Amino acid sequence: MEFLNTFRGRLLLILTVLLIATLSVQYYLNLRTQRESNALRAAQEQTIVAAIALGFTSMTSKEDRLQDLIDQPEQTFLDDAAKDRIRDIVIIDNDWRVVDSLNPDLLPDADDDGNVTYKQLSDLTDLPPLMEGKRLGEDLSHFPNRNAEANENKDDEAHAIPIETSKGRWYVMVLLKNPKSEAARRAAQPLIYTLGVLLVSSLITLLLVWRFTRPIANLSDAARQVAEGNLQVRVTEADRNDEMGQLAQNFNDMAAELEKKRELESQLQQAEKSAVVGRLGSAIAHEIRNPLNYINLTLDHLRSEYAPEDRDKRATFVKLTSQLKNEVARINQQISDFLNYSRPTKADLRPLDARKVIEDSLRIVEAQAAEKEIKIGVVEHEDVPQIMGDPEFLRSVFNNLFINGLQAMEGSSGHLTIKISPDNSDKFVDFEVADTGGGISPENLSSIFEPYFSTKETGTGLGLAIVHKIVDIHNGQIEVESKEGEGTKFIVKLPAVTDADR
Repeated sequence: MEFLNTFRGRLLLILTVLLIATLSVQYYLNLRTQRESNALRAAQEQTIVAAIALGFTSMTSKEDRLQDLIDQPEQTFLDDAAKDRIRDIVIIDNDWRVVDSLNPDLLPDADDDGNVTYKQLSDLTDLPPLMEGKRLGEDLSHFPNRNAEANENKDDEAHAIPIETSKGRWYVMVLLKNPKSEAARRAAQPLIYTLGVLLVSSLITLLLVWRFTRPIANLSDAARQVAEGNLQVRVTEADRNDEMGQLAQNFNDMAAELEKKRELESQLQQAEKSAVVGRLGSAIAHEIRNPLNYINLTLDHLRSEYAPEDRDKRATFVKLTSQLKNEVARINQQISDFLNYSRPTKADLRPLDARKVIEDSLRIVEAQAAEKEIKIGVVEHEDVPQIMGDPEFLRSVFNNLFINGLQAMEGSSGHLTIKISPDNSDKFVDFEVADTGGGISPENLSSIFEPYFSTKETGTGLGLAIVHKIVDIHNGQIEVESKEGEGTKFIVKLPAVTDADR
């Protein structure tokens, strides 16, 4: 049974069954053809015997001729089938004259004086070829149809039977109908049957070859795609329990391992790159922050010690120093974002209240929202479980999302809506942050989480990249939906606390 479950076993079994079926059908067709030939030969022999009996009766009768005997209603010599098979019956006397025939043109003619004129056998030139003429011995030379090849009319066949009478040896020659078309049909019938069997066998063989080679073709196509770099391709024949199934399963396993290896190599390269950038960034940030701190302290000293006494000049002086301090703070924030993205991070995960995480981040933007007349709404569903997270990291996530939302509604009032709800799978808690700003264009939507990608003139492009990185650290998910002119919605999925986490 194990052998039959293999590709070779199935193929051998199918070919064996196909061979047996082909031979069986061919044997049946040959047997049928043989039976038809035997039946036809038997019918011809019966017809010949009946014709001989009819001819012998005509020879012994002084009044009845062949046609008269056939026309008798009660005659039992020939049935309708035999009549159809007989072309003519010719009776030849010992002087090789035609004394009787079913053909009126061959009957003897009598003149007014009672003289009878007979047709000579040698005068009959349209006779069909004589069958088995050699058994007639020396009498064969009197038959003009003795040479079958020389006779042009070969549609029918003739049989001559000698009968010894008191007047010498007479012959009864029976002419049987044997049309060429019928003979050709009988000869071609086995060939047609054989051709049909071969066609069916060939069709079945082609189907089997296609079925058994299709997995190989699929494997070849899949291997070509792997060579081109598509490691996500899989073949579908892995559920088979033969060698092809095992080969397909091994191929799928190989492709999966190659895909994992490529992902690991990509992660390793990214980690190495991040480590190098982190070390370089830390050194550069240290060198930059020292002058920035000095500038910031100097500005404070200038504002407190060297502010002009004139009221208008003092206002201008405070405005300019405030702008300088804001720019220094902005540069400091960009350096912090760069360091937060490039440094290896490790989260301190613990159970947190989802609503409290949102409220901690909202305190930072509430004043700015009130100034811009932007309304903030928080909707929390019932039975929202706690989440596993690092409060500092999550504060950075929602700070970025809230600040981006406010900036997207710059210059106009709008709504910033936060919804907190349990996920349908009960494994996550969903945070939806939606604004009514200008939205994100479709060509930029797929790139917003890439580092250093920004549509703002002063943006570093690291805010959303940091958000995506922190969400990944929490084993969560983040999605974005946006339509230009209608707004943007971010969906952050963070793992819910389980019994094992308590």
